Amino acid sequence: MSSYFSHETSIVGEEVLIGQGTKIWQFCHVMNGAEVGENCNIGQNAFIAAGVKLGDRVKVQNNVSLYTGVRCEDDVFLGPSVVFTNVINPRSFIERKDEYKDTLVSRGASIGANATILCGCRIGRYAMVGAGAVVTHDVGDYQLVYGNPARVEGWVCRCGTRLILEHNISVCRHCGLLFFRTTDGQVRCDNDEFQ
Repeated sequence: MSSYFSHETSIVGEEVLIGQGTKIWQFCHVMNGAEVGENCNIGQNAFIAAGVKLGDRVKVQNNVSLYTGVRCEDDVFLGPSVVFTNVINPRSFIERKDEYKDTLVSRGASIGANATILCGCRIGRYAMVGAGAVVTHDVGDYQLVYGNPARVEGWVCRCGTRLILEHNISVCRHCGLLFFRTTDGQVRCDNDEFQ
């Protein structure tokens, strides 16, 4: 008996690593060479290409396309119809598989519905990308970005609550975590070393 669930309409390659407790819903395609962690939820009509790696507890909503070179760490949320790319200058008549660029979505990050993530970007830990955003550059830890192109519009806590920095310090009004702005302008959590 399988340790994960795959709907009968989905195609899952024979050479795929899928963790215990993961659920793959209707009309998905998980190609050979993909890795999906434990307790993930893969929504309807998702595509996961060869070489894609998903950590544990990743939520992939309906109609998401993850192409070769994408890696999502633990606890990532990908909203409906998020799209990743893997080539900067695609042409149908030129094969550029040797030019794929890697994209990293770091632990706890959330990407909103219909966002597009250009290849080669890193989405930082617990960052939040707004719905419909077009990410063309790296996103820092805890940053809130949205727009086209996506720009930094603030910071969020691990719990997703927007942070209000006063004198370079913020205490999350929802969960009480302490955050501070570093000398290089980044925002860090007081107990980052434990995560």
